[in-house]
Amino acid sequence: MAVHVVLPLLLLLLVATVLPYTALAAFSPDFKIFLACGAGADVPFPSDNPARTFVRDDGYLSQGGAAAVSASASSNAASPLYAAARADTSAFSYRLTYPAAPDASSFLVLRLHFFPFVPASSSSTSLSSARFTVSVLDAYALLPAFSPPADGVVKEFFVPRGASGGDFTVRFAPEAGSSAFVNAVELFSAPPELLWNNTAVPVDPVGSNDLPEWPLDALETVYRLNVGGPLLTNGNDTLWRTWLPDDPYLFGAPGQSVVNNTPSPIIYAPSNGYTQEVAPDVVYKTQRAANVTDLLQATTPGFNFNVTWTFPADQGSRYLVRLHFCDYEVVSSVVGTVIVFNVYVAQAIGTPDLTPSARARQSNEAFYIDYAAMAPRAGNLTVSIGRSKKSSKGGILNGLEIMKLQTVNLSSTGSHGRTKRIVIIVLATVLGAAVLASAVLCFFVVRRRKRRQVAPPGSTEDKESTQLPWSPYTQEGISGWADESANRSSEGTTARMQRVSTKLHISLAELKAATDNFHDRNLIGVGGFGNVYKGALADGTPVAVKRAMRASKQGLPEFHTEIVVLSGIRHRHLVSLIGYCNEQAEMILVYEYMEKGTLRGHLYGGSDDEPPLSWKQRLEICIGAARGLHYLHSGYSENIIHRDVKSTNILLGTDGGGSTGGGAIIAKVADFGLSRIGPSLGETHVSTAVKGSFGYLDPEYFKTQQLTDRSDVYSFGVVLFEVLCARPVIDQSLDRDQINIAEWAVRMHGEGKLDKIADARIAGEVNDNSLRKFAETAERCLADYGADRPSMGDVLWNLEYCLQLQETHVNRDAFEDSGAVATQLPADVVVPRWVPSSTSLLMMDDADETGLSMTDLADSQVFSQLNARGEGR
Repeated sequence: MAVHVVLPLLLLLLVATVLPYTALAAFSPDFKIFLACGAGADVPFPSDNPARTFVRDDGYLSQGGAAAVSASASSNAASPLYAAARADTSAFSYRLTYPAAPDASSFLVLRLHFFPFVPASSSSTSLSSARFTVSVLDAYALLPAFSPPADGVVKEFFVPRGASGGDFTVRFAPEAGSSAFVNAVELFSAPPELLWNNTAVPVDPVGSNDLPEWPLDALETVYRLNVGGPLLTNGNDTLWRTWLPDDPYLFGAPGQSVVNNTPSPIIYAPSNGYTQEVAPDVVYKTQRAANVTDLLQATTPGFNFNVTWTFPADQGSRYLVRLHFCDYEVVSSVVGTVIVFNVYVAQAIGTPDLTPSARARQSNEAFYIDYAAMAPRAGNLTVSIGRSKKSSKGGILNGLEIMKLQTVNLSSTGSHGRTKRIVIIVLATVLGAAVLASAVLCFFVVRRRKRRQVAPPGSTEDKESTQLPWSPYTQEGISGWADESANRSSEGTTARMQRVSTKLHISLAELKAATDNFHDRNLIGVGGFGNVYKGALADGTPVAVKRAMRASKQGLPEFHTEIVVLSGIRHRHLVSLIGYCNEQAEMILVYEYMEKGTLRGHLYGGSDDEPPLSWKQRLEICIGAARGLHYLHSGYSENIIHRDVKSTNILLGTDGGGSTGGGAIIAKVADFGLSRIGPSLGETHVSTAVKGSFGYLDPEYFKTQQLTDRSDVYSFGVVLFEVLCARPVIDQSLDRDQINIAEWAVRMHGEGKLDKIADARIAGEVNDNSLRKFAETAERCLADYGADRPSMGDVLWNLEYCLQLQETHVNRDAFEDSGAVATQLPADVVVPRWVPSSTSLLMMDDADETGLSMTDLADSQVFSQLNARGEGR
């Protein structure tokens, strides 16, 4: 009898443990309205999950609403919902009352259905030529100058709900001489965990983004893909969403990825914000993964392969990219057996070394990651999963959503009291800011006058001058350096220096012992700042010790800057600062030791018994340096501009984790003495005295004294050609037209003579497409104007692609990587009923109309082209 009692109890405990994660109740919104616009009766959808009914819209139209229009018998509407519409040549609107929200940061889901059928009556408003603007809440112009496609489209938006509730207005305003229409309207409350309310799932910025402002704005869903799976419609999703297959957006040849699936239940962790309302289990049951097994059989170990999806996007627009993951394998604690991979978004690193087992407690547990990204200049937004050095397995992806940010538009039609209140708030804010700015300006003017009054006669030194006096009154500690210009340049810098002084300070006695009292036999380099010595600290750590000479033209500001910059950042491809010393009028910096020296030393001037760098090694070095610079520009809390990028400031060492004998070569950017904090939010540049190295200096910066991170890009472009040609950037011994490497290389590239300028020592080992893409990237970096140059993230992406071309020896037609390829998908290539910017319900059985199946489309050249400048890759 006891057994009969215990067994049911055990079963109940087991179900109670598993149920919260595997069988969650369907979401029931606290507010929902579904309108069948212009319909004479309600339109039910019993097969939806959950079932729902679209009701007549008469009671929701504002006074003087549009006329109801019915479809002709020949229209063949795909759904009863599209057999009628509300249309007019004048503006009309819906007023939908919604209750107050328990959470002020919640969102409403708005879907608008547009199917331009042929009206039954010839006197009815034309739908096929309609062009109109859709705005909501008198604040958001969601669809400006919109013309629905002939096949129909469903537009989905997420609109901030607010805490007060009220009337949700949806206004349709036709352009002059045109009309506006709508077939159906959906409005319901979104699950609280769907957007931004989940602290366990933060939004990861890719590049520089103003994330704090994002939650205040609406979003438009432009892509929603069931990666590796079939089309999913309303019956598969509790939020009635449509998920498209990912094949048309997949870049690359067949066989580069494989599709996996699982028959086991998907597990959710609601306490972490992961529920089936975020994405249904059907999405997580299929995934696309890199075909690592086949690739490794055909290529060398360590090959870094990416699976990439590419999407046409609006240049400069901001996007929320949500990636869904589910690891089917048993979570293991054994190192090397779990999946680890890199995620790239918008041609930049999104998550390095993503480990699903660190985010999910068990196999088949779903999770997602949000990224905030800016569409690159070429207009193509890309998402990639790539191999990590920490795992032999490839990456996985189960689902993908991309939502476009819709900013508040105060000029929307139909502005009422809400708009007036916003205008008043904005004006008050502007006036307040103006008063505050005037007060600050007056403060600095008075302060400057006082300084001029007490300044010694004839003191005209520029605030960035490096001609600094050596004071005989120097004391120990950073604050002991007496330099008016340094104090004048940044009081915050001094405070930061004082904070790091005790932690990083190394005594002069210890450094003398480490370098044998700076003996000449330990001298490994000489620069503008001083001599560099090899040494070893008391604990055996090898170090490079840079000791300033008293006659050095570089002085205290560079010393300060180097310590401030390197004490605040750590990156695999930036030389680490170990410490500093400023005792007894000495300025000494101590770095990690890079045993292979400078990049320049390996390109020309190296020893005869050391083999030259291979083309693959050169690409890996350039990629490493680009990663370091990209981190400076966008990965740190402040935008840092190096200002002295050159081959002698790229140091080489060995990576103990390499597959070859002594470890792979690793490149690190060094020498931050001239670095500057970049422009603040709202600024385009920093005005500053010109600093840098002749031959690498950005001509635009030299002419205007306006510094941006694109100045580093120019200098890096010179380094790229230096790597390719293995010659000095300025060589007076050559003919006049060859003295400057940048001018000479660009001209030779334009004449199609890359083989004439490339280093003869790597002849025969360079893949033609890799070489061509490399030269194109370098040339773009050398554009006359910074606005025409790529970002360092774009440069990094292109260099990684050059490495892929080199290692895979992909046979591509010349046009695929040339400057003649368009940056957008051709306008005449149509994917029937697969509208990229929609969640269209009309996507079935159109292969016969075009003679081209979806598989053919995915494998066609249309979807495997890169844009002219590599921006799509």
